Parts: sequence; structure tokens; C-alpha cells
Amino acid sequence: MKTSDLVLIGSKGSVVALLGFALASFSYAQTDAAKDTLPPVPAGKEWKLIWQDEFTGTKLDETKWNRLGDWKRRDGFWVKEDAYLSGKGTLLLRTKKDGDRYTCGAVNTQGKFEHAFGYYVARCRMPKQPGHWPAFWMMGSGVGKVGDEGRDGTEIDIVEIPWRDGKVTFNLHWDGYGKDHKSAGTNTTVAALTEGFHDYGLLWTKEEYVFYVDGKEVWRTKAGGVSQVPEYLKLTEEIGEWGGDIAKAQLPDFFEVDYVRVYETSP
Repeated sequence: MKTSDLVLIGSKGSVVALLGFALASFSYAQTDAAKDTLPPVPAGKEWKLIWQDEFTGTKLDETKWNRLGDWKRRDGFWVKEDAYLSGKGTLLLRTKKDGDRYTCGAVNTQGKFEHAFGYYVARCRMPKQPGHWPAFWMMGSGVGKVGDEGRDGTEIDIVEIPWRDGKVTFNLHWDGYGKDHKSAGTNTTVAALTEGFHDYGLLWTKEEYVFYVDGKEVWRTKAGGVSQVPEYLKLTEEIGEWGGDIAKAQLPDFFEVDYVRVYETSP
């Protein structure tokens, strides 16, 4: 939660006697969230926040992010106008009907922030309508290389959400997207994910990847040999049949992101 959330909770207390309890409850929840969100570190080390975007203000910080578009992407189009800030502390990636085409938003940090290893987490609220899917993922230029498995670059899908029942998926892709392509992945279903904001995280070490949902481990893998090179972040919407029938969607629909944070261990 952000500082503004504390103010919001306080402003809703209509009875003074309950306010202290509400604030105490918030403080407890915040402490638990901080403890649960960050994975354990080796003795003598601690997590250090090295990069973040809390999406405050009214304009996307383009020193951190590239807005993608305007061009065709799968069964729709990525357009820049569909990636913007809500003005309430969140990033919105919108999916909409635009004439006879469907469009959606996408951003990445290519050339602005690229990093290897550490803990990467985004707090997100999933969309409601079918026909499109949001994702929080990482990519590098070496993903297309063949010959060193995923060590020279792996597409790391920290989370993809093509379903609307709380089912989410986590995937890795390496050795390009042609005949040599390799992949690994899994999925889990948590009904609570359909409502409100939830944390999706990746612990990336030199030896393995560990995926988290709301601070709980959901997948641990060494598939592909583990990428050893810096990669950039992506938050995207995609339109296609994997997400269902877009013609049945009541649009616009939104993928909402509260924050993105990146940590590394120190000293």
C-alpha cells in the first residue's frame, strides 16, 4: 500500500473510537505484506529497493517507460493512447474497440532500465472481460539466440492472465521462436485473484527462478539454464483467442497496475 492508502483509510473512519483500531489493523497488514512479499535472503544480507514506479501524478514517466505503438500486435493493435496514468496512483492499460479494430496498451523499460537477478514485483488488478490478456514479463535481445539454452536470454513471463476465474500462468521461452524454440511453464488457480489488487513476483538468481503470488511461492525452476544477462520489464495487454472471444467483451476494459518495484540484495 501507498501512503495515500493510509490517508484514505483514515478518512473513512466516522467513529473516533474505531479510528485507532482501523489504523492499527492497517499497520499490521502493511507489516505482514512487507514481510510476505520479499523472499528470504542469505544471512548477513538484506533487500535494497533499486528501481520503482508508483505511478503517481497524471503523466507516465517516460524516463522509465516506453509506450508501445502504434502497430499491429496479434489480433489487435498496440497504441500509445491506451497506456496512461489514472491520476489516482495507478497505470492503466486499456483494451477498447476503435472502429473496426481492437486496440490495447503496452509499456516497457527497454534502454531505460535493464537488470539481471534480484526480486521483481508488480501489484495489479486483472481485467473482467474476455478476449485479451495482461502480462508482467521480462525480455532481452538474447532471447532469439540459439546455442546456449536460455543463459543468453530468456523470455520470463512473471504472470500472464488469459482467464477470468483466478487462473494465472507463469512461463519461460528461450532459443528463439522458430524451430529451435523451447519453453517451460505452469499455472495455478486462486479464486481471490479475480477481485482487487494482488502481487506477482519473481526471484531471479544465477541458479534458478522462483515465482510468487501474494508472497507465496507457486513455481521454482531452473528451466533453460537460467538467464545470466540483463533484461527489461514489460507490462502489456494482448488481444487474441487465448483470452477468449473479444467480440463478447463489454469494452473498454482495464489492466490496472499499482506499482512495480525491483530489489537486489546488499551488501
